[in-house]
Amino acid sequence: MAPLNRGLELLESAVRFALADAARVTPQLLSRSTPCPGWDLETLLEHLCDSIAVLHEAIDTAGVGAGALAGHPRPGHDPVSRLRGQAASLLAVCAAAGPTERLVDIGDRQLTASMVAVTGAIEITVHGWDISVACVARRPVPPGLAAVLLPVAAVLITPPARPGLFAGPVRLPAPACAGDQLVAFTGRQPRPWAAPVPGSA
Repeated sequence: MAPLNRGLELLESAVRFALADAARVTPQLLSRSTPCPGWDLETLLEHLCDSIAVLHEAIDTAGVGAGALAGHPRPGHDPVSRLRGQAASLLAVCAAAGPTERLVDIGDRQLTASMVAVTGAIEITVHGWDISVACVARRPVPPGLAAVLLPVAAVLITPPARPGLFAGPVRLPAPACAGDQLVAFTGRQPRPWAAPVPGSA
């Protein structure tokens, strides 16, 4: 399968995982804390909407401009409805994308469209897991999705790239599935029992 098609498939799987967890959200849960320090569930949902808007523009136009966040919500907007709308638009543009790999302009950098898609899949997947934790569901990342994203995350999320994006990796005290390893690598505690091992980042 072409790299772009594979990247878009992973992105679609990540979006569907996040939407399944977002379906659990009620207005009463929006103030709940999340694994993202300082963010409640509403803030996390809005951030995820913004990230999906950027991905949509990148895949649709091969570039990201100032208009990517033009849909920022008005006060009182339902973040779950906004997330569903943004996700539907992203899935539509993924379905319409051709098989040809291309470069995407992001600021002063260029990335392949497949790399943009996979990077987006990692962010959406871990935030989908964050939503699940906030909703007290703690649904694991699908094994197949996690197994593909984990080695890519190890390449993309280098120590210099972490500040402002991901906390340091959490060392697990025992062998763990790919889903637990992925969320731990992005600075999250995958299980209540998974306390950091002394000396971990």
